[in-house]
Amino acid sequence: MIVALSAFLAAGVRLGVPLVLAALGEMVSERAGVLNIGLEGSIIAGALGSVLGAMATGSPALGILIGAAAGLLVGLAFAVPVVWLNTDQIITGTAVTLLGLGGTAAVYTARFGATGAQLDVPQLDRLRIPVLADIPVIGPALFDVAPTVYLTFALAPLLGWFLFRTEWGLEVRAVGEDPDAAAAAGLPVRRLRFGAALFGTLLAGLAGAHLALAYAGTFTENMSAGRGFIAIAVVVLGRWRPWGVLVAGLFFGAADALQYLLQTLGWDIGYQLFLALPYILTLAALGGWIGRARAPAALGLPWPRTH
Repeated sequence: MIVALSAFLAAGVRLGVPLVLAALGEMVSERAGVLNIGLEGSIIAGALGSVLGAMATGSPALGILIGAAAGLLVGLAFAVPVVWLNTDQIITGTAVTLLGLGGTAAVYTARFGATGAQLDVPQLDRLRIPVLADIPVIGPALFDVAPTVYLTFALAPLLGWFLFRTEWGLEVRAVGEDPDAAAAAGLPVRRLRFGAALFGTLLAGLAGAHLALAYAGTFTENMSAGRGFIAIAVVVLGRWRPWGVLVAGLFFGAADALQYLLQTLGWDIGYQLFLALPYILTLAALGGWIGRARAPAALGLPWPRTH
Protein backbone atom coordinates (compact mmCIF):
# COMPACT_ATOMS: atom_id res chain seq x y z
CA MET A 1 0.00 0.00 0.00
CA ILE A 2 2.85 2.39 0.86
CA VAL A 3 4.54 1.61 -2.44
CA ALA A 4 1.31 2.27 -4.35
CA LEU A 5 0.74 5.55 -2.50
CA SER A 6 4.30 6.68 -3.16
CA ALA A 7 3.95 5.84 -6.86
CA PHE A 8 0.63 7.72 -6.99
CA LEU A 9 2.17 10.84 -5.42
CA ALA A 10 5.16 10.69 -7.76
CA ALA A 11 2.86 10.40 -10.79
CA GLY A 12 0.72 13.24 -9.48
CA VAL A 13 3.74 15.53 -9.20
CA ARG A 14 5.03 14.61 -12.67
CA LEU A 15 1.60 15.25 -14.21
CA GLY A 16 0.94 18.34 -12.13
CA VAL A 17 4.19 20.14 -12.94
CA PRO A 18 3.26 20.96 -16.58
CA LEU A 19 -0.05 22.40 -15.37
CA VAL A 20 1.66 24.45 -12.65
CA LEU A 21 4.32 25.80 -15.01
CA ALA A 22 1.78 26.81 -17.67
CA ALA A 23 -0.59 28.22 -15.04
CA LEU A 24 2.11 30.30 -13.31
CA GLY A 25 2.99 31.89 -16.63
CA GLU A 26 -0.67 32.44 -17.47
CA MET A 27 -1.22 33.97 -14.04
CA VAL A 28 1.38 36.66 -14.77
CA SER A 29 -0.16 37.26 -18.20
CA GLU A 30 -3.67 37.57 -16.75
CA ARG A 31 -2.43 39.84 -13.96
CA ALA A 32 -1.43 42.19 -16.79
CA GLY A 33 -4.89 41.87 -18.37
CA VAL A 34 -4.04 39.40 -21.16
CA LEU A 35 -6.05 36.17 -21.36
CA ASN A 36 -4.12 33.66 -23.49
CA ILE A 37 -6.48 30.99 -24.80
CA GLY A 38 -3.63 29.98 -27.11
CA LEU A 39 -1.66 28.44 -24.23
CA GLU A 40 -2.26 24.97 -25.67
CA GLY A 41 -0.38 25.92 -28.82
CA SER A 42 2.71 26.96 -26.85
CA ILE A 43 2.63 23.77 -24.76
CA ILE A 44 2.51 21.42 -27.75
CA ALA A 45 5.17 23.50 -29.55
CA GLY A 46 7.37 23.24 -26.48
CA ALA A 47 6.94 19.48 -26.41
CA LEU A 48 7.92 19.00 -30.05
CA GLY A 49 10.68 21.60 -29.92
CA SER A 50 12.25 19.95 -26.89
CA VAL A 51 12.22 16.51 -28.51
CA LEU A 52 13.71 17.76 -31.77
CA GLY A 53 16.29 19.80 -29.85
CA ALA A 54 17.28 16.91 -27.59
CA MET A 55 17.59 14.55 -30.55
CA ALA A 56 19.68 17.04 -32.54
CA THR A 57 22.05 18.00 -29.72
CA GLY A 58 22.00 14.83 -27.64
CA SER A 59 21.39 16.99 -24.58
CA PRO A 60 18.00 16.93 -22.81
CA ALA A 61 18.96 20.14 -20.96
CA LEU A 62 19.38 21.95 -24.27
CA GLY A 63 16.17 20.30 -25.42
CA ILE A 64 14.35 21.87 -22.48
CA LEU A 65 15.67 25.31 -23.42
CA ILE A 66 14.75 24.83 -27.08
CA GLY A 67 11.27 23.72 -26.05
CA ALA A 68 10.81 26.87 -23.95
CA ALA A 69 11.98 28.95 -26.93
CA ALA A 70 9.50 27.15 -29.21
CA GLY A 71 6.66 28.01 -26.84
CA LEU A 72 7.81 31.63 -26.84
CA LEU A 73 7.95 31.67 -30.65
CA VAL A 74 4.34 30.50 -30.90
CA GLY A 75 3.48 33.01 -28.20
CA LEU A 76 4.68 35.83 -30.44
CA ALA A 77 1.89 34.93 -32.87
CA PHE A 78 -0.52 35.67 -30.02
CA ALA A 79 1.11 38.57 -28.20
CA VAL A 80 1.92 40.76 -31.22
CA PRO A 81 -1.61 41.02 -32.66
CA VAL A 82 -3.30 41.12 -29.26
CA VAL A 83 -1.12 43.75 -27.61
CA TRP A 84 0.02 45.88 -30.54
CA LEU A 85 -2.88 45.46 -32.99
CA ASN A 86 -5.70 45.21 -30.43
CA THR A 87 -7.19 42.01 -31.86
CA ASP A 88 -9.72 40.03 -29.85
CA GLN A 89 -7.89 37.91 -27.26
CA ILE A 90 -10.27 34.95 -27.43
CA ILE A 91 -10.35 34.71 -31.22
CA THR A 92 -6.57 35.20 -31.53
CA GLY A 93 -5.89 32.64 -28.81
CA THR A 94 -8.14 30.09 -30.50
CA ALA A 95 -6.33 30.63 -33.79
CA VAL A 96 -2.95 30.20 -32.10
CA THR A 97 -4.10 26.96 -30.47
CA LEU A 98 -5.11 25.60 -33.88
CA LEU A 99 -1.82 26.84 -35.33
CA GLY A 100 0.16 25.06 -32.62
CA LEU A 101 -1.70 21.77 -32.89
CA GLY A 102 -1.77 21.75 -36.68
CA GLY A 103 1.76 23.06 -37.11
CA THR A 104 3.34 20.52 -34.77
CA ALA A 105 1.41 17.70 -36.45
CA ALA A 106 2.70 18.86 -39.85
CA VAL A 107 6.31 19.16 -38.64
CA TYR A 108 6.12 15.78 -36.91
CA THR A 109 4.74 14.11 -40.04
CA ALA A 110 7.34 15.77 -42.27
CA ARG A 111 10.16 14.72 -39.93
CA PHE A 112 9.08 11.19 -39.00
CA GLY A 113 6.59 10.14 -41.66
CA ALA A 114 2.83 9.75 -41.77
CA THR A 115 2.85 6.75 -39.44
CA GLY A 116 5.34 8.27 -37.00
CA ALA A 117 8.37 6.53 -35.60
CA GLN A 118 9.76 5.06 -32.42
CA LEU A 119 11.69 8.07 -31.20
CA ASP A 120 15.01 7.63 -29.43
CA VAL A 121 14.84 10.69 -27.20
CA PRO A 122 17.42 11.40 -24.48
CA GLN A 123 15.37 11.96 -21.32
CA LEU A 124 16.04 14.45 -18.56
CA ASP A 125 17.72 12.66 -15.67
CA ARG A 126 16.31 12.88 -12.18
CA LEU A 127 18.20 14.85 -9.56
CA ARG A 128 18.19 12.95 -6.27
CA ILE A 129 18.67 14.79 -2.98
CA PRO A 130 20.30 12.43 -0.45
CA VAL A 131 18.51 11.76 2.83
CA LEU A 132 15.38 13.68 1.80
CA ALA A 133 14.74 11.25 -1.04
CA ASP A 134 14.67 8.42 1.51
CA ILE A 135 11.69 9.86 3.42
CA PRO A 136 8.86 7.31 3.18
CA VAL A 137 6.05 8.04 0.69
CA ILE A 138 6.89 11.68 -0.10
CA GLY A 139 10.65 11.37 -0.56
CA PRO A 140 10.65 9.82 -4.04
CA ALA A 141 7.83 12.12 -5.19
CA LEU A 142 9.48 15.38 -4.12
CA PHE A 143 13.23 14.79 -3.84
CA ASP A 144 14.08 12.28 -6.57
CA VAL A 145 12.68 14.13 -9.55
CA ALA A 146 13.66 16.01 -12.70
CA PRO A 147 15.27 19.46 -12.28
CA THR A 148 12.20 21.04 -13.86
CA VAL A 149 10.18 19.94 -10.83
CA TYR A 150 12.49 21.78 -8.44
CA LEU A 151 12.34 24.80 -10.74
CA THR A 152 8.54 24.74 -10.61
CA PHE A 153 8.48 24.68 -6.81
CA ALA A 154 10.97 27.55 -6.72
CA LEU A 155 8.99 29.66 -9.19
CA ALA A 156 5.90 29.92 -6.99
CA PRO A 157 7.56 31.92 -4.17
CA LEU A 158 9.71 33.86 -6.64
CA LEU A 159 6.67 35.00 -8.61
CA GLY A 160 4.86 35.78 -5.37
CA TRP A 161 7.74 38.02 -4.38
CA PHE A 162 7.87 39.60 -7.84
CA LEU A 163 4.16 40.38 -8.09
CA PHE A 164 3.56 41.60 -4.55
CA ARG A 165 6.92 42.89 -3.33
CA THR A 166 8.53 44.66 -6.30
CA GLU A 167 7.81 47.82 -8.27
CA TRP A 168 7.64 45.87 -11.54
CA GLY A 169 5.10 43.50 -10.04
CA LEU A 170 2.98 46.45 -8.94
CA GLU A 171 3.15 47.86 -12.47
CA VAL A 172 2.06 44.53 -13.97
CA ARG A 173 -0.91 44.35 -11.62
CA ALA A 174 -1.77 47.99 -12.28
CA VAL A 175 -2.11 47.53 -16.05
CA GLY A 176 -4.32 44.51 -15.43
CA GLU A 177 -6.64 46.41 -13.13
CA ASP A 178 -6.90 49.86 -14.75
CA PRO A 179 -4.68 50.39 -17.79
CA ASP A 180 -6.00 53.93 -18.37
CA ALA A 181 -4.95 55.00 -14.88
CA ALA A 182 -1.63 53.18 -15.31
CA ALA A 183 -0.99 55.02 -18.58
CA ALA A 184 -1.89 58.33 -16.93
CA ALA A 185 0.73 57.55 -14.29
CA GLY A 186 3.32 57.12 -17.03
CA LEU A 187 3.49 53.31 -17.20
CA PRO A 188 4.20 51.68 -20.60
CA VAL A 189 0.99 49.63 -20.68
CA ARG A 190 1.59 47.84 -23.95
CA ARG A 191 5.19 46.92 -23.17
CA LEU A 192 4.20 45.55 -19.76
CA ARG A 193 1.37 43.51 -21.27
CA PHE A 194 3.61 42.28 -24.07
CA GLY A 195 6.32 41.15 -21.65
CA ALA A 196 3.84 39.44 -19.34
CA ALA A 197 2.19 37.60 -22.24
CA LEU A 198 5.54 36.40 -23.60
CA PHE A 199 6.64 35.25 -20.15
CA GLY A 200 3.47 33.18 -19.97
CA THR A 201 4.19 31.48 -23.29
CA LEU A 202 7.81 30.86 -22.28
CA LEU A 203 6.63 28.90 -19.23
CA ALA A 204 4.03 27.13 -21.37
CA GLY A 205 6.81 25.98 -23.69
CA LEU A 206 8.79 24.83 -20.65
CA ALA A 207 5.71 22.91 -19.50
CA GLY A 208 5.54 21.11 -22.84
CA ALA A 209 9.27 20.37 -22.69
CA HIS A 210 8.87 18.82 -19.23
CA LEU A 211 5.94 16.77 -20.48
CA ALA A 212 7.99 15.38 -23.35
CA LEU A 213 11.46 14.93 -21.82
CA ALA A 214 10.82 14.42 -18.10
CA TYR A 215 7.55 12.49 -18.22
CA ALA A 216 6.67 10.84 -21.55
CA GLY A 217 10.14 10.50 -23.05
CA THR A 218 8.70 10.94 -26.53
CA PHE A 219 6.37 13.08 -28.63
CA THR A 220 2.96 12.22 -30.03
CA GLU A 221 0.49 14.41 -31.86
CA ASN A 222 -1.88 16.32 -29.56
CA MET A 223 -0.03 15.06 -26.48
CA SER A 224 -0.84 18.33 -24.68
CA ALA A 225 -4.37 16.88 -24.36
CA GLY A 226 -6.10 20.09 -23.28
CA ARG A 227 -3.57 21.00 -20.59
CA GLY A 228 -3.51 24.60 -21.77
CA PHE A 229 -7.20 25.00 -21.05
CA ILE A 230 -6.92 23.22 -17.69
CA ALA A 231 -4.02 25.56 -16.80
CA ILE A 232 -6.34 28.53 -17.34
CA ALA A 233 -8.82 26.90 -14.96
CA VAL A 234 -5.99 26.34 -12.48
CA VAL A 235 -5.27 30.08 -12.48
CA VAL A 236 -8.89 30.77 -11.54
CA LEU A 237 -8.87 28.12 -8.82
CA GLY A 238 -5.61 29.54 -7.49
CA ARG A 239 -7.20 33.00 -7.30
CA TRP A 240 -4.44 34.52 -9.43
CA ARG A 241 -1.91 33.90 -6.64
CA PRO A 242 1.25 31.76 -7.03
CA TRP A 243 0.74 29.51 -4.00
CA GLY A 244 -2.90 28.92 -4.90
CA VAL A 245 -1.89 28.07 -8.47
CA LEU A 246 0.76 25.63 -7.21
CA VAL A 247 -1.74 23.78 -5.00
CA ALA A 248 -4.48 23.76 -7.66
CA GLY A 249 -2.09 22.48 -10.33
CA LEU A 250 -0.85 19.65 -8.14
CA PHE A 251 -4.47 18.80 -7.31
CA PHE A 252 -5.27 18.30 -10.98
CA GLY A 253 -2.04 16.38 -11.48
CA ALA A 254 -3.18 14.05 -8.70
CA ALA A 255 -6.59 13.74 -10.38
CA ASP A 256 -4.85 12.77 -13.61
CA ALA A 257 -2.73 10.21 -11.77
CA LEU A 258 -5.81 8.87 -10.01
CA GLN A 259 -7.26 7.57 -13.26
CA TYR A 260 -4.25 5.27 -13.68
CA LEU A 261 -4.43 4.12 -10.07
CA LEU A 262 -8.13 3.26 -10.37
CA GLN A 263 -7.53 1.39 -13.62
CA THR A 264 -4.78 -0.71 -12.02
CA LEU A 265 -7.17 -1.60 -9.17
CA GLY A 266 -9.35 -3.32 -11.75
CA TRP A 267 -12.54 -1.35 -11.22
CA ASP A 268 -15.26 -2.53 -13.60
CA ILE A 269 -15.90 0.92 -15.10
CA GLY A 270 -15.41 2.07 -18.67
CA TYR A 271 -11.93 3.47 -19.22
CA GLN A 272 -13.49 6.52 -20.89
CA LEU A 273 -14.75 7.65 -17.46
CA PHE A 274 -11.23 7.39 -16.05
CA LEU A 275 -9.87 9.45 -18.93
CA ALA A 276 -12.53 12.10 -18.37
CA LEU A 277 -11.91 12.30 -14.61
CA PRO A 278 -9.48 15.28 -14.63
CA TYR A 279 -11.82 17.29 -16.85
CA ILE A 280 -14.88 16.41 -14.76
CA LEU A 281 -13.05 17.59 -11.65
CA THR A 282 -12.06 20.78 -13.47
CA LEU A 283 -15.69 21.61 -14.26
CA ALA A 284 -16.84 20.67 -10.76
CA ALA A 285 -14.16 22.76 -9.08
CA LEU A 286 -14.82 25.77 -11.29
CA GLY A 287 -18.56 25.49 -10.75
CA GLY A 288 -18.13 25.63 -7.00
CA TRP A 289 -15.31 28.16 -6.84
CA ILE A 290 -15.37 30.64 -9.71
CA GLY A 291 -18.00 32.84 -8.09
CA ARG A 292 -15.72 33.39 -5.09
CA ALA A 293 -12.71 34.56 -7.10
CA ARG A 294 -12.16 38.04 -8.47
CA ALA A 295 -10.32 38.35 -11.77
CA PRO A 296 -8.19 41.38 -12.70
CA ALA A 297 -10.66 44.10 -13.71
CA ALA A 298 -9.22 44.65 -17.21
CA LEU A 299 -8.69 40.96 -18.02
CA GLY A 300 -9.43 40.22 -21.66
CA LEU A 301 -10.08 43.87 -22.54
CA PRO A 302 -8.07 45.57 -25.30
CA TRP A 303 -6.10 48.73 -24.64
CA PRO A 304 -6.63 51.42 -25.64
CA ARG A 305 -10.36 50.73 -25.63
CA THR A 306 -12.12 51.20 -28.93
CA HIS A 307 -15.59 52.73 -28.88
